[in-house]
Amino acid sequence: MRLARVILFTPQIEAMAEFYSQVLGLKQIAEEKGWREFAAGSTTIALHAGPSSPGRKGPKIVFHSNDVAALRETLVARGAKFGKVRQGEVYCLCDGKDPDGNPIQLSNR
Repeated sequence: MRLARVILFTPQIEAMAEFYSQVLGLKQIAEEKGWREFAAGSTTIALHAGPSSPGRKGPKIVFHSNDVAALRETLVARGAKFGKVRQGEVYCLCDGKDPDGNPIQLSNR
């Protein structure tokens, strides 16, 4: 088995599509009524129009980067909202949120 895609349900598909394409820089690979899909390495991230109903602690989408601080700086300049870079002994992380409040993370892990 392999992961095919992560689907996020959203009531604001246009704002979310702009975030994932313009702010995060992902290439849009599909567009249909109520559906946008973006290439994200070996998988895709899809946006599906409609209300989200996450559980108490929903999924977190993690993007790999060899230089978390530099990527954070680039994305914040494009309008993304990320917290501080946290450097541990083994790995470096930085947490943020997309326009719907879904957690996203930058990580060198």
